[in-house]
Amino acid sequence: MTCYDPEARRDTPLALQLKQQIRDAGPITLCDYMRICLQDPVHGYYRHKPAIGGSGDFITAPEISQTFGELIGLWAAVVWQQMGSPSRFNFIELGPGRGTLMQDAIRAAHRVPGFLQAANIVLVDIARHQIELNSTALAANPILRLERISDIPADAPAIVVANEFLDTCPVQQFQVAGAQCVMRGVGLADDRLIFMTMPRAAQSDDASLFAANPGLSEGGIFEAQDWTVLHRLADRLRDPWAALFIDYGHYDPDRCMDKVVTGDTLQAVRGHRYEHPLTSPGEADLTCQVDFNDAKLQFETISAEGRRGHLVVDGPITQAEFLGRLGIVERGSRLMSANPGKAAEIEAGIMRLMSPQGMGARFKAIGVRSLGLPILPGFE
Repeated sequence: MTCYDPEARRDTPLALQLKQQIRDAGPITLCDYMRICLQDPVHGYYRHKPAIGGSGDFITAPEISQTFGELIGLWAAVVWQQMGSPSRFNFIELGPGRGTLMQDAIRAAHRVPGFLQAANIVLVDIARHQIELNSTALAANPILRLERISDIPADAPAIVVANEFLDTCPVQQFQVAGAQCVMRGVGLADDRLIFMTMPRAAQSDDASLFAANPGLSEGGIFEAQDWTVLHRLADRLRDPWAALFIDYGHYDPDRCMDKVVTGDTLQAVRGHRYEHPLTSPGEADLTCQVDFNDAKLQFETISAEGRRGHLVVDGPITQAEFLGRLGIVERGSRLMSANPGKAAEIEAGIMRLMSPQGMGARFKAIGVRSLGLPILPGFE
């Protein structure tokens, strides 16, 4: 049940731009709509909005508890040791936001001799204005700030971390219409942005899709994310490398590869409240639930292509499992003992990250590593 007005529309600068584009060239796919709303050079959400924090639109795990970033830092330090402690490596974060996770990670990893001295810190985010908000916290280490994954230096081993990054990869939706599955898109009706089916078929082999998914019903919606960024990332990394992705989404270890999950997961958040995805183009965060079955398949496909050596995928597992294995309870206990005045606040933050009714189960962790590396910490 929605808790917002699905008919609400605001003529934001980007809404006016989109409406003119649709008048001139026709409807756009949902994938293009999401990409434009988030990445438009002038009016895109990530280009100008201070998204994270109480004054922004949403809160992420690093903002909830410092233990999250600290454990990621120690995770990276152990992975570095598994690599043989190379004298130089790239420590990369995708979508760092305000830099809170990296700040906490650096503080925790400082206790591992040699790690920070070997690390070239690389922050990749088109929202560079957010990183600047917290740049003083990261000033002790040289930092390379990039807007594009394709600019990541491919000159050393790499450790990549990305929290709530995959959910921003644009999603394409398909809708069952008779004996076909057609793309959903965004068009105009009475000068209002609306969802609609695109005027062309989106599947070249509808028969096999329906045969593998007999439960598909008229009007049913299913999604496919654009994983271009994962392929671009793999093209910029050299052996040995490892990556950790944490995000909210669904995973079914028993699901067959040709099965689809039905449901519309596209959502918009503005000012810590949900709203219709067409309400405020460019001024609300748009995300979708990550299909971790599909994400895992993408990494396996990249491995099969062999462009950057063969890869191994660890997980996915729930965030609660992952953080629990890294010792979040023990770390929290030590932190509460050292800060008794904040014990209740620290405990509440950790409970929020671990709750089986909340983030602990809804969020998943997936690891990717070069074939020669052992299983990544937390996935044992």
